[in-house]
Amino acid sequence: MPNRCLSAVLFFLLTGSAASSSFISNTIFESHGHTGRNLLQTKKECTVNFENLDYTIFKNQCKGPQFPPELCCAALKEFACPYAAEINDLNSNCASTMLSYITQNEGYPPGLFSSECREGKDGLKCNATAPVGSSNGTSGAQIGQILLPFLLFVSSSLVLLLLQML
Repeated sequence: MPNRCLSAVLFFLLTGSAASSSFISNTIFESHGHTGRNLLQTKKECTVNFENLDYTIFKNQCKGPQFPPELCCAALKEFACPYAAEINDLNSNCASTMLSYITQNEGYPPGLFSSECREGKDGLKCNATAPVGSSNGTSGAQIGQILLPFLLFVSSSLVLLLLQML
């Protein structure tokens, strides 16, 4: 009986930790500037190269001077959701880098997205999507979102079988 409890706990821990981010946190819009003595606590560089991504979705959907929130927020979600895990990492500069490229490339007023794009306490709800501008529709991030949970399921099932054999 203890082996089954241990197996169940192990299974849920493995699958829970493998779940990909399904929200873009509201905290990405907040300033996380340094306060006090934070000289050694610099943010790590973003692993996503936002400089070379295709920003035409904003130009096509989020047009001024009105900047309709439903279209602008839809563009933000379509662009950013494939990178939700990286953007939500407060130890990296991904969120600020992405937002600066969006405002720099398209000339949006500061705070446009932070004031308009809110869907609840968890942030913007994301569906599993391929990154914007991916050439063939499959990317490492999308494959990882599909393959990682499957591999974790298979490996945890094998662990459960091995534990039951003991």
